[in-house]
This record gives sequence, structure tokens and C-alpha cells, in this order.
Amino acid sequence: MISGAETSDGRSGFSIWFVLVVALFVTCLITANIIAVKLVTIGGLILPAAIIIFPVSYILGDVLTEVYGYRAARRVIWLGFLCNLIAVMAIAFGQRLAPAGFWDGQSAYERILGAAPRILAASFAAYLVGEFANAIVLAKMKVATNGRWLWTRTIGSTLVGEGLDSLVFITVAFMGVIPTLQALAATVVTQWLFKTSYEVIATPLTYGIVAYLKRVEGLDTYDRMTDFNPLRVEDNY
Repeated sequence: MISGAETSDGRSGFSIWFVLVVALFVTCLITANIIAVKLVTIGGLILPAAIIIFPVSYILGDVLTEVYGYRAARRVIWLGFLCNLIAVMAIAFGQRLAPAGFWDGQSAYERILGAAPRILAASFAAYLVGEFANAIVLAKMKVATNGRWLWTRTIGSTLVGEGLDSLVFITVAFMGVIPTLQALAATVVTQWLFKTSYEVIATPLTYGIVAYLKRVEGLDTYDRMTDFNPLRVEDNY
């Protein structure tokens, strides 16, 4: 077992597997924010279409923290934030460019991609709060359990992270729009439980990915001496 982000043969740096997990994490995040504009009905519940992929980012976040440690996950969380910000800025600039005279899709572009500033602020705040809570809880639980009972960490961290994500996003985005506090709370709980159920169902897949990466990377990180400050990003990988 290794307590720092270094492989068992003394190598340091980024493996192809780490890069792949990071790429998938960022892709899921950006895709979720683009398709969230569509509301869908699943089992009688009205949810954003992002529900089909956003929870995957939490699963990948669990994998990052479990295998590579909180310090690596912290950098990836900020990378995801930056990439999402770039995507939002590019979409906004694209919206403001004058459309070609023969192109009649400007109103559709604005309707689908032109998210309100309040929604964007809610999304960014919820992402940072939820992802960091998820990573910190998982890392601390791993040390507390001495690496046993992975399922308790993945589900427990998701309960906290997705709960805070749903609470922050729904409150910031829809306070005053959803008519009553009871309805607001019901919306938060519905999203929280749905996203957590996603994690529970995916637990066998998470186990398989974690076991494979630990084996091929020769890496199993424990954050026993880690500074959990979300703003500290200069640690060596």
C-alpha cells in the first residue's frame, strides 16, 4: 500500500489510465451541463436529462480518490470546473456572434444553450461543494476503515456529495421560482435519492474498475497526512 501518489516501482507522473479517467470525468460533467436543459419523466418523476450521466462523474470521482488519492482528485475537480467554464464561455460568445443570413437556428440556439446566469451560478457552486465533499468524505473514510468495505465509502460519500449538490443547486437556482419550501425540499430529496440510487446500482462496476486500476497502476493511496483544503492545488502528484 502506498500513501502518496507514486507507483510501486518509483515512477511518478500520469498513466494512460489516469488520463482516461480524467477525460471521462470532464466529458460527463460538460455533457451533463449541456443536456440538463431538457426535462424528462422517469417513473413519474420530473428530472433534468442530465440525470442519465451526471452521477457517472461522482462514480469516476470515487475512483480517482480511492485509487489516486484526494490530492489528485482535487486537481481534477478544479480542472473540471475550468473546462466547464471554458465551454460555457464559448457557448455564450457563440450566441452573441451575428448569425449567417440564411441560418434560422438562432432562437433554438439561445433556447437550448443560453442558460440563465442564475442557473450557471447554481451549477458551478453545486459542483464544487458536492464534488469536494464527496472526495473528502471518501478519503477520510478510507483511512478510518483502513481500506476495507469500499461500498461504504462510495455510497456514503455519494450520500453526502450528491445531497449537498442537490441542495445547493435547487436552492440557488429555484428559490422563489418553486412556489413553496415544501415543494423545494421535495425536489431536492427526489434528485438526491435518484442520484444515490444510481451509485448503489453501479457499485459492482465501481468495484471492478477500482480493483483493475489498483492492480495495473500498483497504487493504493491513503490520505493520512493530506491537507484537505480545496484551494491547495500545488501538491506534487
